[in-house]
Amino acid sequence: MIQDLPPRLPEVVVTGARLPPAAGEAAFSVIRLGTDDLRSRQRLDEALATVPAVSLFRRTSSLAANPTTQGISLRAIAPSGAGRTLVTLDGVPLNDPFGGWVIWSQVPTESLSGLDIVRGSGAGPYGAGALTGVISLRERDAGSELDASIAERGGARLAGSGGTHVGPVRIVASGLYETSDGYVPVRGAVAGAADTPLDLEVRSAAVRADLPVAAAVLSLRASAFEEDRGSGLAGARATASGNLLSATAAVQPLADRPGWRLQAWRRESDLANTSVAVSADRASTTPANDQFETPATGWGVNAALRRVIVSGVARVEWELGADARFNDGETHELFRYMAGAFTRSRVAGGETSVAGVYAEGAWTSGAWLVAGGLRYDGWRNANGHRLERDLASGLPTLDETDADRSGQVVSARLGARRDISGGQALRLAAYTGFRPATLNELHRPFRVGNDLTEANAALEPERLAGVEAGWAWTDDRASLTATAFWNRIEDAVVNVTIGQGPATFPRAGFVPAGGVLRQRRNAGTIEATGIELDGRFELTDALFLRAALSATDARVDGGAQAPQLTGLRPAQAPIWSAVAGVDWRPADRLSLAADLRWESRRFEDDLNSRVLDAAGTIDLRAEWTMTPSAVLWIAADNLFDAEIETAETGTGVASFGPPRTFSAGVRLSL
Repeated sequence: MIQDLPPRLPEVVVTGARLPPAAGEAAFSVIRLGTDDLRSRQRLDEALATVPAVSLFRRTSSLAANPTTQGISLRAIAPSGAGRTLVTLDGVPLNDPFGGWVIWSQVPTESLSGLDIVRGSGAGPYGAGALTGVISLRERDAGSELDASIAERGGARLAGSGGTHVGPVRIVASGLYETSDGYVPVRGAVAGAADTPLDLEVRSAAVRADLPVAAAVLSLRASAFEEDRGSGLAGARATASGNLLSATAAVQPLADRPGWRLQAWRRESDLANTSVAVSADRASTTPANDQFETPATGWGVNAALRRVIVSGVARVEWELGADARFNDGETHELFRYMAGAFTRSRVAGGETSVAGVYAEGAWTSGAWLVAGGLRYDGWRNANGHRLERDLASGLPTLDETDADRSGQVVSARLGARRDISGGQALRLAAYTGFRPATLNELHRPFRVGNDLTEANAALEPERLAGVEAGWAWTDDRASLTATAFWNRIEDAVVNVTIGQGPATFPRAGFVPAGGVLRQRRNAGTIEATGIELDGRFELTDALFLRAALSATDARVDGGAQAPQLTGLRPAQAPIWSAVAGVDWRPADRLSLAADLRWESRRFEDDLNSRVLDAAGTIDLRAEWTMTPSAVLWIAADNLFDAEIETAETGTGVASFGPPRTFSAGVRLSL
């Protein structure tokens, strides 16, 4: 069930080392997903997509998405492969240190107790990367769950999470294994022998130890993941892997003492990604690029001090904090395939860092909640380099060293909420935020089919300013919420078309017929105006309805950098997005659910020349409770086998999302 965050959040004792959600969050646009929402979806990004206008960069889930397109988007303001949303697990960022995307298989839904989606720029405790919002995940503390399932086209999945006590120490562990033979994304008469399935094999595991230390809890966590997947064309594959270590100590705030959190983390990741050129008849492919490794490291620290003061009917909560994140990495590639062999090599990368301090506060008195925060950050890009060599002679063909760059950003947010009669509430909020470019955007050129995109080491951070107003109504069996917002992104990072093939370009090289050359640029501004509606209705004790709608009209002003984009919509940004569902329990042991997701057309490219038609799917799920701890389930995704366009080439060849898929499984829980 999707819930609007209540105006007051109770302070709760948790097993893991974390502070409770801040009281001030209720002044902003927050959607909470609980265990029931997560349990009905096998992939975390699919659970998030039950909220309108929340999706990966393209119209597909992590079942089939290349790692470089797994960046999450909120509000359809301007989706990107890097993602404009910060994703955290108990405070630790999950965004990749090289590319900013999130490998969703590293966090199985069974390992979580819930999550919050904060829509709107996140200043305060979130900082860099929270341009269009934050997704805050909470790892499971209690209980155990195991889910085993099979699906069409060779699909099989086993995932679980559980905890136990070893003396005073609590151990929580989770794991996932999934495999699929996949589906072919290009279908019909245009498909050729070069079109292959999007097969998949993923593994992930995590373990956490919670140790009591005086009044504090110390949580030590380690995790690792690996996924290998086909890219839909013969010879094109992607492999992503990584590990994460974190240590967190926290004390809960009480009436007579402040609470605090200290956290340190270190992440390593790697990506191997091969791309190919496709013949005009799609009968064959030719190697185009072999990105055989992309080692990257990210690490960071953060600290927070929180105090709660209650005086009569008034409650004041304040938090002071600081954080710092550091990333370094580089891509190692072979390219320029000629006469049956690669003839050039490339090493490109650098370092990025951002550090900041912040102050947050919330005041509650009677029907009023007022919250706000101020943040100061410094960012730096350093040691940028790109070296390309001729493999036969060993001589450099391109040797560039980028100048170090740095800057400062001040961001803030302010919100107010007022409870009025009849279970209603009004709120108003304003905010700013920023996102520095990733190492991938700064330094790594890439290729998809016959389309090439160049990097740009001169990218400036994106900055967002926004305002929004909301209304909410709640009673015992129903709730409605409505939000209207306006956002403006300055220096938006956009893949700008600068040439078409067949042609040879400086730096990029040869672009085949039907392909285009793009470059990442700070292409002016993007303005977005939108509304969000959400409703829940408990018609009877056994019948529950839910529906939500998002409409976002985002437009680009390319300015002097890209005047050809002025008036167009950002790539991959639909205007309309809607979800609806019904949950019905016709018998004590039987539960039925139907879910609808629909969105209007979107554009594949910056020039709005490649149109992806409007699309909708219906999913069904039935659960039979065999025992209090065992549930048998069956599901049909995309029941009517709708063709969901996910991409389109310059020659008009479309790729599609997964066809109708039947699956079945058993869930055990304690």
